[in-house]
Amino acid sequence: MDAAAVSSLLKKSTRLRPTLGLVLGSGFQGVATAIRATVEMDYARVPGFTAPAVEGHAGKLSIGYLGSAPVVILNGRSHFYEGHPMDAITFPIRVLAEFGVTDLLLTNAAGGINSRFRAGDLMVVTDHLNFMGMTPLIGPVSKVRTQFVDMTTAYDPRLRSLLNTAAKAANIALRAGVYAAVCGPCYETPAEVRALARLGADAVGMSTVPEVIVARQCGLAVAALSCITNVAAGRNKKPLSHEQVLSMGRKMEHAASGLISRFVELYSTQGE
Repeated sequence: MDAAAVSSLLKKSTRLRPTLGLVLGSGFQGVATAIRATVEMDYARVPGFTAPAVEGHAGKLSIGYLGSAPVVILNGRSHFYEGHPMDAITFPIRVLAEFGVTDLLLTNAAGGINSRFRAGDLMVVTDHLNFMGMTPLIGPVSKVRTQFVDMTTAYDPRLRSLLNTAAKAANIALRAGVYAAVCGPCYETPAEVRALARLGADAVGMSTVPEVIVARQCGLAVAALSCITNVAAGRNKKPLSHEQVLSMGRKMEHAASGLISRFVELYSTQGE
């Protein structure tokens, strides 16, 4: 079933037509508890969606209200390192675009490369480096959407400005930086972290960039927010673990949820 057909199924389940979509990664799951949903579906019930197997990713689609603003929330994502092809992990973004979403906020957990970053920081993504060895646009030439997507302004200045304003309103210090995407699932070596730093990366993670590329192909405006759950290898004497990432993510859920709630509120009132 293609994205348009899946979108049609979703439209039959609710009258809401949000223009804002949120993808919740590790450290941002608390946002989902605040939504007043008109419809909720496990990914297993949505044709073409793959159910995440990684702890910290609920795998649930919700359409409803965050505060007074209508939103679509993808609570959790599948990852390339789980063995899914790129077109599968980015399919939900195509569905959101067909559903009528025009603006997208992606969130993730990341390791801090920038020496000024500490575990527990939040970072708005200004640009990215794709070191996943793959792009979701590889394949037969599309007759519907160009595969030669301009990525000059992959991260929308308007949405980034709203995030900065929301952070000030919530009294949260918001970092800004370049996100490097690697395929994982192993963490980076200290040498790899040094190399990424020299190439301009401020944080490193295992997701988000494929979704950004597809979102831009579909004409969506994109912003991304990283929770720095750990400092990267070589900056931390302790071994890295997924449990460490989840633990810091849980500690940051309240602040992250507050920031996103403010962002959604500002988004809903822009232009009034």
